[in-house]
Amino acid sequence: MTGGWWDDDGPGGPGGPGGSVGPGADGFGGGAPGAEGTDEAPGAERLRRWRLLLGEPAAAGLGAAGRLGPAGQAADGALTALYDAGPPEHGRPRSAGLGASAPSVARWLGDIRRYFPATVVQIMQRDAIDRLGLAELLLEPELLRTVEPDVHLAGTLLSLSKVMPETTRATARRVVAAVVAEVERRIADRTRAAVSGALNRSARTRRPRLRDLDWNRTIAANLSRYQPAYRTVIPERLVGYGRQRQAVARDVVLAIDESGSMAPSVVYASVFGAVLASIRTLRTSLVAFDTAVADLTGRLPDPVDVLFGTQLGGGTDINQALAYCQGLIKAPRDTLFVLISDLIEGGVRDQMLSRLSAMTAAGVTVVVLLALSDEGAPVYDADNAAALAALGIPAFACTPDAFPDLLAAALAGRDLAAWAHQHSLAAR
Repeated sequence: MTGGWWDDDGPGGPGGPGGSVGPGADGFGGGAPGAEGTDEAPGAERLRRWRLLLGEPAAAGLGAAGRLGPAGQAADGALTALYDAGPPEHGRPRSAGLGASAPSVARWLGDIRRYFPATVVQIMQRDAIDRLGLAELLLEPELLRTVEPDVHLAGTLLSLSKVMPETTRATARRVVAAVVAEVERRIADRTRAAVSGALNRSARTRRPRLRDLDWNRTIAANLSRYQPAYRTVIPERLVGYGRQRQAVARDVVLAIDESGSMAPSVVYASVFGAVLASIRTLRTSLVAFDTAVADLTGRLPDPVDVLFGTQLGGGTDINQALAYCQGLIKAPRDTLFVLISDLIEGGVRDQMLSRLSAMTAAGVTVVVLLALSDEGAPVYDADNAAALAALGIPAFACTPDAFPDLLAAALAGRDLAAWAHQHSLAAR
């Protein structure tokens, strides 16, 4: 049996066998699975976790540690139903599975929520959808109410939204809304603070208040007035940060690739778009595209509405999306354009590169994100990414936690390629 349900710490760390992975001392909602209510050495508990990871075939080799109590047997059954399910191999009949009925899947979802922590539940839900093809069962509202909301589940629901019956849509919106609320809680305050700070500090004044003094620039501007006798600089000219302006200072255009592999990026980018739209000194536009272009700017006050306006899956025509976005740019030198795409172009590649080159030549700050997610190294078109690098356009993957700082760096006019390298976000 294959697992992958512990954290990076491995079998002996806090996220794997021998560590704590959930509610209770052992991560299974109470006492140690297999020996509930007993007092045993940590080594025996670690072996039992290896037994859960490796499955029934490992029981004999582990001796007493391979014997599971009621809680351990229930957890093992939930893992077996998912990871041992599949077509017969080498003459061995299929040993387990969730079946195709909503009641059996609902019971399984209840079991994993009982015996595993939320982070593990999300991984197992995702694996069930990918390995066993259970996406269609999410169209049943009774089942949908039992799932653990997460970004990947939200992406799956959005891909099904066009075939979703009305009886399910309200439940699906609640699940997606829960994911959006969690993402907003994670990134909203940091984004507003980082962006507002960058905008404030990009403006300069020669009559600053004391708290707004830029000491480094003030000293540099007055080095000629250094007084050796007093070993100090007597400034003639003060340099400070400007106060926040209420008028629109910058334009931000987000263009999001809706191809199926970009689902987590679509969720995060939509929430970021809504947060940026709430900042009065920014004018934010959001465009989603596959082979058609959808301008979702009018929906930004409600990120859930933005997400249900997308259509995940299908082809990709980046060139067509860029042509539309060029029409949104009125003040190139005051515009930040963020393209979120794996760069796997189904349109005219040369025109795509030409449009991006024209944007940078006009003064637009252009950054290409190959992914906006926690997924690690993305799948992308390396040739197109290299072509953009040759044009001086940085292309890299970015995590949601790093994105607010990226926005601040872009709005402050910093070197984004150097910023990406500094944060180990260069395209891999």
